[in-house]
Amino acid sequence: MSFSQERLMQVLLAPQISEKATSVADKNEQVIFRVASDATKPEIKAAVELLFKVQVESVQTLNVKGKVKRFGRTTGQRKGWKKAFVCLKPGQELNFEGGAA
Repeated sequence: MSFSQERLMQVLLAPQISEKATSVADKNEQVIFRVASDATKPEIKAAVELLFKVQVESVQTLNVKGKVKRFGRTTGQRKGWKKAFVCLKPGQELNFEGGAA
């Protein structure tokens, strides 16, 4: 499959950095990203391989529902977003300091 380079640049939004994300990364050789809500697994795989020059083994995705928050009397809802768990092939490593060219 071939995707346009402009589309692949818009798929990955940000790395998800949290305590859970760090423990998952250490245990399973996975990296967690916030991705566009309409992104597909093949697109996510192609985007990570293009941007970070690594080989991706698999991708799992998860839709995170927005939290309900109160603003005074009224309740509002935050936007939902999509999370991608990217499993790298053995021996591959991502570093965010110099990874994206």
